[in-house]
Amino acid sequence: MPFRNLRIASVALLTLVCVAPQIGAQSTANYKQLDALIDSSRDSIAAQLVRLASIISPSGQEHERAREVAEQMRAVGLQDVTVDSSPNVTGRIRGSLPDSLRRVIVFVATLDDLAPVAEHQRNAPRPPYIQGDRVVGPGSNTSSTTAAVVAAARALIEAGVKPQHDLLFTAVAREETGLQGMKALYTSWRDRADAFVDVLGDGRSVTYGAIGIHWWRVWAFGQGGHTLTGGLPNINQGIARAIDRILAIPQPPASERTVLSVAMIRSGDVVNRKPDSAWFSVDIRSLDAPTIARNEAAVRAVLDSVSTETGTRFDMRAISQTAGGQIAGADTSRLVRSAVTHARTLGVTPSLGNAGSSNLNVAIAGGTLAIGLGGERGGLRAEPGEFADIPAMLRTAKLVARLAAEMGMAR
Repeated sequence: MPFRNLRIASVALLTLVCVAPQIGAQSTANYKQLDALIDSSRDSIAAQLVRLASIISPSGQEHERAREVAEQMRAVGLQDVTVDSSPNVTGRIRGSLPDSLRRVIVFVATLDDLAPVAEHQRNAPRPPYIQGDRVVGPGSNTSSTTAAVVAAARALIEAGVKPQHDLLFTAVAREETGLQGMKALYTSWRDRADAFVDVLGDGRSVTYGAIGIHWWRVWAFGQGGHTLTGGLPNINQGIARAIDRILAIPQPPASERTVLSVAMIRSGDVVNRKPDSAWFSVDIRSLDAPTIARNEAAVRAVLDSVSTETGTRFDMRAISQTAGGQIAGADTSRLVRSAVTHARTLGVTPSLGNAGSSNLNVAIAGGTLAIGLGGERGGLRAEPGEFADIPAMLRTAKLVARLAAEMGMAR
């Protein structure tokens, strides 16, 4: 799908808010009931987050946390709760329409943490705990959105909400390592899904488009040996020269949201031996697919030039290729307008953007409407003092519940 930069100016945001759907008196009462149910469950929602955050769940090792999420989903009354091989967790509130007419709205949270979070969990002096308005401890920040999604489902069930379309609540694996869980989820549901909602925070931002993300690992090969055999050739010289030139490749203005970054370098094992192989990462992102292609071509040209100069052989291998894209009319869709309206009602002023880089990319690249709800979660993510903000988690749950109640009804 072609990329189109649909940056929204402030006047467009004003227009969007002005045409957002109005909430009728009866609907307002229903939404307030959902809010009240979530507020009354504050302590149990926080306790659920403590249990999730206590489970070490780096990307690719989410099975134990997946089982806990599944148990929580069953406990709140969701139907058809499953854990697949990814392992993704799904639970459903079935709609009332006949099978031939019933569609699905999918709400997505994540199961995995960054690798440093797992290390901090192992080294923490105590398990996560509740302290005032916070759940404190490594593993709490990202998992707060999973707890919020389960809490939203619980409120909908307790309030007796009867959607016409299916509401699917999910927690997906391996978000941090190439959106692998989301890819599996999308494959399973793309034919029935009207929209996906990627839950990342309390709605301070609403993203409706996706930036393309291409990750590469560049391997370098050359003559190794003891340092007594002489200084050059040395593949580290080739790597250093290549990285310096790659980072100097001219880029579009920052407003174009193009990124060319080298974040990881792995070379050598001991001080007194030249390595015969090493690698570094390349992260290329843009709203514009041709720009990604041009950057990749420029990186390859640098590698060819440095190889000629130093004798280092380079091999550029793809780690992950996540397509971006834009859905025509997404910025004024019912889903986006409703998300903005409910976020404002809950006390936040959302900003709009078309450059998401999360699970929503998978759906948008496949041609399915998707949004990301970003915003407040807590702080110090991936640091020893990581924490989740409980009021923000409750706002997230309220926003998900409200949006599910509305989008579950046919229009």
